[in-house]
Amino acid sequence: MEITFLGTSSGVPTRNRNVSSIALRLPQRSEVWLFDCGEGTQHQLLRSEIRTSQLRRIFITHLHGDHIYGLMGLLASCGLAGSAQAVDIYGPEGLGEYIRACCKYSYLSFGNRVQVHLVSPGLVYEDNEFSVSCELLKHRVPAYGYRITEKDKPGPFNVDKAQSLGIPPGPIYAKLKQGQIVTLADGRIIRGMELCGETELGRKVAYCTDTIFSESSIDLALGADVLIHEATFAHQDAGMAFESLHSTSTMAAQVALAAGVKQLIMTHFSPRYTPANGLDLKDLLEEARAIFPNTKLAYDFFSYEVPRNRSR
Repeated sequence: MEITFLGTSSGVPTRNRNVSSIALRLPQRSEVWLFDCGEGTQHQLLRSEIRTSQLRRIFITHLHGDHIYGLMGLLASCGLAGSAQAVDIYGPEGLGEYIRACCKYSYLSFGNRVQVHLVSPGLVYEDNEFSVSCELLKHRVPAYGYRITEKDKPGPFNVDKAQSLGIPPGPIYAKLKQGQIVTLADGRIIRGMELCGETELGRKVAYCTDTIFSESSIDLALGADVLIHEATFAHQDAGMAFESLHSTSTMAAQVALAAGVKQLIMTHFSPRYTPANGLDLKDLLEEARAIFPNTKLAYDFFSYEVPRNRSR
């Protein structure tokens, strides 16, 4: 699992930062999942090493323009480039109407290639390897945070031990490798986990933007390997944060601390923080690290490989 930040500015793009979008690369299945798609995201993808032909799912947090204005252009370009794979899009109420209106007035048709799924708190998506859930955050419009959970995997399968037990090779081995319980033809019951090494624990990533400090953010991030949290404002500008329902650097750090995460990565920074204005992003980083030391600042094209957990 590799996270690549395609846009880390809030509200408007800057010379060095585009607006919100994050790509999650899943190399084991040659898929890319996108979280938010601000204006210019497809240009950021072209400047990265991410292949749009692998784009499979897009998760939208809310319908503010800096999180969705790049969606239609990206989908249209994928189709025109011949990358006509199916794309599932998840997001709040109104997302389907937005996409249909854009298609109507730009004379665009996706056919059955694009499917829209409206989300509500709880499970959003699940397959054999991953699940995605969401929680409602606190913002000026309905906004959701997402939690991506990789499922635990059985350790290496001990073929020698299986053969010593007289278990015939074939489809049975595949089931045992998955940790399943199998009944043999002679009536013996074999537990796959007893033939596998230590379990590889699944990784967990939480994405919380846009929101003021929220208990929902803590619930979403509980025990996560990585928490990606907005930090639009510095602590001294908390008044603006409460007025706009965005977070400060210290709020992001407090969520990380309360949730017991391993790594906090802050993003969605106000363009106001530059050395010329007295405060820059290094100051926000120092504020957060005073509360939660294991904090990083995201920047456009920053990639972070989520470490594998130790087996148990």
